Amino acid sequence: MSAMWKPNQPGSTPSPSPMPEPSRPAPPPSAGFESPNRAPAPVQTGDQATIGKGLFIKGEINGSESLFIDGKVEGTVNLPGNRVTIGRNGQVAANITAREIVVLGKVRGNVSATDRVDIRAEGSLSGDVAAARISIEDGAFFKGGIDIRKPDAKTTNGSGAPAPVVAETAKTVQM
Repeated sequence: MSAMWKPNQPGSTPSPSPMPEPSRPAPPPSAGFESPNRAPAPVQTGDQATIGKGLFIKGEINGSESLFIDGKVEGTVNLPGNRVTIGRNGQVAANITAREIVVLGKVRGNVSATDRVDIRAEGSLSGDVAAARISIEDGAFFKGGIDIRKPDAKTTNGSGAPAPVVAETAKTVQM
């Protein structure tokens, strides 16, 4: 075992540690909706609400916590700064706005994320995506346009307005 040493004062010598640093246990697996071949998602600091598979919600969802949807939702979902996960049983016909959007079920509508959109192998998304990052796993279904937006859009298009960065528009991708 090698250790890195950076002297605090000139001429000082490193002192050996009497005990090795204890290893930290792996974080507990998430709520069972992560892919088995994927590393666990980072631990969320806030709470997460759940719409169970027996629930149907029609209308507008706004809030300040993350949301796991395993039921049916129609309308709009607006959770800026939070994560929206559509579970394997989830069926969403809504426009979604959030920091991060993970699709394991079916989504019909446009999605906008300030950070990333992740369409997993069993997921399906029909609609346009606007995000800083997007990930589409093999086996996922996606139909729509992609607008990659830089987190701090400081470039302008000459008129003073931020210029959108368009990666792909109106293409159908099925993997």
